[in-house]
Amino acid sequence: MRYNLIAVGKVREKYLQQGIAEYSKRLFAYGKVNISEIPDEPIPDNASAKDEAAVLEKEGERILRRLKPGAFTIALAVDGAAMTSEAFAAYLADLGLRGQSEVNLIIGGSLGLSPAVLAAADFHLSFSQFTFPHQLMRLILLEQLYRAEKIIRGETYHK
Repeated sequence: MRYNLIAVGKVREKYLQQGIAEYSKRLFAYGKVNISEIPDEPIPDNASAKDEAAVLEKEGERILRRLKPGAFTIALAVDGAAMTSEAFAAYLADLGLRGQSEVNLIIGGSLGLSPAVLAAADFHLSFSQFTFPHQLMRLILLEQLYRAEKIIRGETYHK
């Protein structure tokens, strides 16, 4: 499987960069991982709803340009479907069985994802009702992809 991770914002924290590098390296044994960083749009102080919508639209346009055509697209969204690690692994395995060899995974910025990006996604996935920093979500997503690949193969990482 090829995973195209499209994420808004740059990861500045060294410990997150190290974790992301580690899980990217681990995933290499199971497929290709490509991470595209989309610059986050500055949000004005005391931003109005109109200002926030404009930020989402600009970030959304950048995200949409990075989507690989023909790839199955998963948007991470708080109101998406919640899954266990086993269910996520089964979902990815089923995509592969249906001939889908490439997956776009989208992580929005601090305001989330634009309506256009959500509409372009084939599936909305929620990791939790909690709000996580989008930089941390990149690490969590890569770890769950690695876990899913281990589950699919019946290997011993998952407990």
